[in-house]
Amino acid sequence: MLHHKNYKVVLYFYPKDNTPGCTTEAMQFRDKYKDFVKAGAVVFGVSRDNMKSHDDFKTKLELPFELIADTEEKMCHMFGVVKNKIMYGKKVKGIERSTFLVGADGLLKQEWRGLKVPGHVDEVLKAVKALKKATATTA
Repeated sequence: MLHHKNYKVVLYFYPKDNTPGCTTEAMQFRDKYKDFVKAGAVVFGVSRDNMKSHDDFKTKLELPFELIADTEEKMCHMFGVVKNKIMYGKKVKGIERSTFLVGADGLLKQEWRGLKVPGHVDEVLKAVKALKKATATTA
């Protein structure tokens, strides 16, 4: 799943569908999606929400990319994004907003952890484009 032949993969982990920060992040990836495709990348959003929640979220925001339901947290643990957080004074297990860029060769090229939404999608797109140039010059 993470290796799409000849494509870079942008895998972004987010806490929950239909929350303000996650909605903003999804819309920013949506708005730049054509630029990611043009740069040779596919985008996937990952959260612990189920497919029904994802389908509703995707339809509501008209997202052109797939959302992965990691209800058992297997991918979240694999990428180390499950963290203890304090919410309303209580300790809870949550997803640390993080993005991973996997090269067309299937290897992890860059990661962003514990990030803030503003400006992040542009930063990821810039890294994807830089990777494209680096790949083109070494090919």
